[in-house]
Amino acid sequence: MRGIGRLAIMAAFMLGAAPMAHAQQPSFVVFFQEWSAAVDGPAQDVIAKAAAYARAHPAAITHVTGFADPTGSRQANVLLSELRAQVVADGLASAGVAPARISKVGRGSVQFAASSLESRRVEIRVGQ
Repeated sequence: MRGIGRLAIMAAFMLGAAPMAHAQQPSFVVFFQEWSAAVDGPAQDVIAKAAAYARAHPAAITHVTGFADPTGSRQANVLLSELRAQVVADGLASAGVAPARISKVGRGSVQFAASSLESRRVEIRVGQ
């Protein structure tokens, strides 16, 4: 049963089809493989959707926050989360979001509920 729940969560996250509401701020989530900051096809799709939304709201700041799973040292996870945020910010800029409108930060490691994939992410929020 736990495996089915984990699979459902991963599938929902990987689709990234629609922004998630967060206090009226759309949120887009990009997921990464273990110890990686490489952007795959589904991640590129999420970045493209977030960039389109950000371009449609030119007065809004685009907040990019990177995370890592708890495996490894604190320092390595902070660096990895910062790298993930930078890679996503670069993708947004390449897709037409002005770099001056992108705020980025790496938060390091965070715990997860069902799968470590939940922790290996970058959240993109467009808004205040």
